[in-house]
Amino acid sequence: MKHAFPFLKRRPRVAVIRLQGMISAGGRMGGGLNDASLAPVIERAFARGRPSAIAFSINSPGGSPVQSALIAARIRRLAAEKKLPVHAFVEDVAASGGYWLATAADDIWVDESSLVGSIGVISATFGFPEFLSRHGIERRVHTAGKAKSFLDPFRPETPEDVRRLHAILEPIHEAFKAQVSARRGSRLQAGEDLFTGEVWVGRAAVEKGLADGIGHLVPKLKEMYGDKVRIVPHGVKRPLLQRLTGRAVAEVMDQIEERALWARLGL
Repeated sequence: MKHAFPFLKRRPRVAVIRLQGMISAGGRMGGGLNDASLAPVIERAFARGRPSAIAFSINSPGGSPVQSALIAARIRRLAAEKKLPVHAFVEDVAASGGYWLATAADDIWVDESSLVGSIGVISATFGFPEFLSRHGIERRVHTAGKAKSFLDPFRPETPEDVRRLHAILEPIHEAFKAQVSARRGSRLQAGEDLFTGEVWVGRAAVEKGLADGIGHLVPKLKEMYGDKVRIVPHGVKRPLLQRLTGRAVAEVMDQIEERALWARLGL
């Protein structure tokens, strides 16, 4: 009918992509949010059916800063090429890398209880040197290059190790800060350091300028594009073998790591 009568007005169409879980370089069994797995989904959402806008439903405690940057950069590139607005809707959490993803949108909407922020970088490990000594275990490590055993958990931590670690963490933090500043700009609350790694809830995140308002995906999109807006979901297609065999032990390890990220936020 629309081909026969091209003058008929098309219903607005918004492509929706759900970004759920930890952001990782690929994980085991293809798990985690990463640029390689999301690229075809994002590209398809921007291209298929002449959408009026793109929306992302985000629920992520973070993860890889590189993958966060790659995904966000892809979104911005396509938004510029297609000249389409992008909206982000935060569910439980958009923290750390999850918030990095949210900043790829032109506006960010949160729930009253959403956790937003954690604009920082963390490295967490364990140390076991006393355990080895107590049990008479000798640790033998031979390297070519004095920094190769950097932060070995079975050796005492040294000031030099800490300096090297901060030399890695600080540039990543600066890149994160630059992304937030570039994307949120004058909306950020002036005169306050928002880059300490702190997390804010719902309206507090809006007051700080990290989000634009309280709103849920469907009613907000209807408010923006009308009651007849067509919301079209797009998702990652898992290989048939993975769907049939379920989660292997390796994927369980991914879940443990992801669980630790959520736990930092009390979830």
